[in-house]
Amino acid sequence: MMTNLFTSFDPTSSIFSIPMNWSSTILAMIFIPLYYWLLPNRTIIFWMKINMTLHNEFNTLLNFKNKGATFIFISLFSLILFNNFMGLFPYIFTTSSHLTFTLSLALPMWLSFMLYGWINNTQYMFAHLVPQGTPPILMPFMVCIETISNLIRPGTLAVRLTANMIAGHLLLTLLGNTGTLLMTSPIMLQILIFIQILLITLEIAVAIIQSYVFAVLTTLYSNEVIN
Repeated sequence: MMTNLFTSFDPTSSIFSIPMNWSSTILAMIFIPLYYWLLPNRTIIFWMKINMTLHNEFNTLLNFKNKGATFIFISLFSLILFNNFMGLFPYIFTTSSHLTFTLSLALPMWLSFMLYGWINNTQYMFAHLVPQGTPPILMPFMVCIETISNLIRPGTLAVRLTANMIAGHLLLTLLGNTGTLLMTSPIMLQILIFIQILLITLEIAVAIIQSYVFAVLTTLYSNEVIN
């Protein structure tokens, strides 16, 4: 019997004392080489169209300042999307529901943007701390507010993704545990199954939306440090 709702998120799976939880994160490496050896099919063409759409959109967000930079954010989107979908399958560890994974993505990206901005565009970074048209008396407060908002950005990126993944999985777990109590009522059991199917559909949408939001916000943060 489950003693804690968060037990399903505990990294406890292992084979011969070798932890296997994070192996789902690198499963994408098995499928990537297929794009180079197989003839283009509908799946590959569909995925390439998604990549081109994201490339054009990220280029617009970056104002065409660095066209090659979009591939970093497309790769980030693909990695998060793959791990979000892997977590929807039974008995697979949801890596994107842990701050260890999300912070390892958000923190290095944010830190690299900040270092690049303060080293190469120092004057622009100082000017960005005070919005245009701010009264002189409010400038010290605006500097503090902008500094705090910059410092918490990696945390908000990581927590947003983690919280959305945990919330849906917890709801599915709660409803799934009530299935054994409704075995005597076939009608209620059918309603429960229908609700679970709707929640799975919602989780698929959340997996796509959250990976897109993470990539777009990272792109916007990078755009702020490029003068």
